[in-house]
Amino acid sequence: MSKEFEIAVFHGDGIGPEIMAPTLRLLDGLSGAYRFAWRDCPAGAASYLDCGSDLPEASLETARRADAILLSALGDPAVRYPDGTEMTPQIDIRIALDLYAGVRPVRIVPGMRTPLALPEGKVVDFVLVRESTEGLFHTQGKGTVTADMAEETLRLTRRTTEKVCRFSFDLARARKAEGHRGRVTSVDKANVFRAFAFWREIFDGVARDYPDLTADHAYVDAMALWFVLKPWDWDVMVTENMFGDILSDLGAGLMGGLGMAPSADIGDDHAVFQPCHGSAPDIAGQGIANPFAMILSAGMMLDWLGRRHAVPEMIADAARVQAAVDGCLAAGETTGDLGGTLDTEGAADAVIARL
Repeated sequence: MSKEFEIAVFHGDGIGPEIMAPTLRLLDGLSGAYRFAWRDCPAGAASYLDCGSDLPEASLETARRADAILLSALGDPAVRYPDGTEMTPQIDIRIALDLYAGVRPVRIVPGMRTPLALPEGKVVDFVLVRESTEGLFHTQGKGTVTADMAEETLRLTRRTTEKVCRFSFDLARARKAEGHRGRVTSVDKANVFRAFAFWREIFDGVARDYPDLTADHAYVDAMALWFVLKPWDWDVMVTENMFGDILSDLGAGLMGGLGMAPSADIGDDHAVFQPCHGSAPDIAGQGIANPFAMILSAGMMLDWLGRRHAVPEMIADAARVQAAVDGCLAAGETTGDLGGTLDTEGAADAVIARL
């Protein structure tokens, strides 16, 4: 008998519903060893205009009860709070469910329109782990602003920093078993800020529990440079929230754009899977949005669920999804942003055909 998983689905704003629909169709067509029950969750700008909340309590409770959360792009720059800030319900979900580990894989595969000229034999395949609940986002929406100054507070706690570092070492150990370097790099600014000296001390303490792995440090400004000059050197990196926010977009740039950038935000009991890109309202409804980041995020969900619930068919299907997208890139079966001629549905169909 196949196992059923309840998935909270946030269809999103702008291009969100356009990339979510074919992703759900792809997932429904996978292995008979499991099946999904989709639970729709209103949120975002459309929800705010409809009912006055960008994250209704009912949607958050559905997400809390679900086995996993699949989230498309949320928000619209044209719909803002009265104070002028944009709506970010995805951040509210991370904090409410304590999703402290933001996982941002960066892979360059044949056919990808990378701006880099890779030396022969060099392979770019690393994971940036972003602490997603603290850091400089701590006072989001609650910072101090006067006529003469503005102030936000960076906050790091020992509990969360230790958890995200341990998550990163566990990830590196799993990757080492698959042939990767077994290296974890802490990205910080410990030469200037006491908070990051605190971070580094915790990282080094966790590292002692993983003698089979290599642990080292890098300053964030240097890492931004090395992302471009030698991205093949890295395996797993762990960093603070704001640094991770910036570096993950740089990583997406190495892959040719945000349309190729999947992500997960993972905690002890819950996980959200979503593309890194925004809702792109300027192209909504045109059928030209790239669905690959959404599809790859769904693949990450399969892998997480399969490992968490010991369903090897899900782990295998996650690898198949990634291989199918890689095959489409190599064959030029892509949307226009990647140089192809397919529309959103056509690009998703190409992935499904390879599955």
